Amino acid sequence: MSDLTGKVALVTGGSRGIGRAIVLELARRGAAVAFSYASREEAAHETVSLVSALGGKALAVHADSGDAAAVKALFDTVTRALGPVDILVNNAGITKDGLSMTMSEDAFDEVLRVNLKGAFLCAKAAERPMMKKRWGRIINLSSIVGLRGNAGQANYAASKAGLIGLTKTLAKELATRNITVNAVAPGFIDTDMTAVLPEQAKASLLNGIPMKRLGAPEDVARAVAFFASEEASYITGQVLCVDGGMAV
Repeated sequence: MSDLTGKVALVTGGSRGIGRAIVLELARRGAAVAFSYASREEAAHETVSLVSALGGKALAVHADSGDAAAVKALFDTVTRALGPVDILVNNAGITKDGLSMTMSEDAFDEVLRVNLKGAFLCAKAAERPMMKKRWGRIINLSSIVGLRGNAGQANYAASKAGLIGLTKTLAKELATRNITVNAVAPGFIDTDMTAVLPEQAKASLLNGIPMKRLGAPEDVARAVAFFASEEASYITGQVLCVDGGMAV
């Protein structure tokens, strides 16, 4: 297991699901971890307690990652409490699904604001401190949907495809400063969102997964932790699909 002792990590959208698993994995490897949350304060406190039980240090900050002023306040808070951010994980995301012909502009705009603009704002805030240290890791949570598309998710798919373009561009801009930028593209993961699907819908999903099972949040978290580690120091601009073979 790679050692992240002495590193400060920030995970957006870290109170539950994949975000919580990432927070716990980075803390387990020794990083001091801050995370943002938009709602569900109780879940955020629970995540902090879980990190404490591991003997780690965590900080929960209420913030809207799609708002520039909120992002500045988030980074200021984390820097004061833990130090400059070494590892940024852009995980915060929302869905507002619907067929394109009936999708409202507001639904399209809001998903891109949170999922894509939020990642841009957070990366921008992290870049200068990382450049000063000449070390940094930025990991963006894309999706298999960003590679393949998905009916009823024009906004979500566009935001996740945009994250891949953002990842590759930032990788080129920051490489000479020893900052790597990569993306993880989860497939269908066993979270609160998939738990409420009807059994018929789950069966249909499984039929499209060569491994015939949903992934676990921990599968994604370990991929993120790899990109955050020294073992991945010569890997940048890449997209790692954690999808049970869906992208094959």
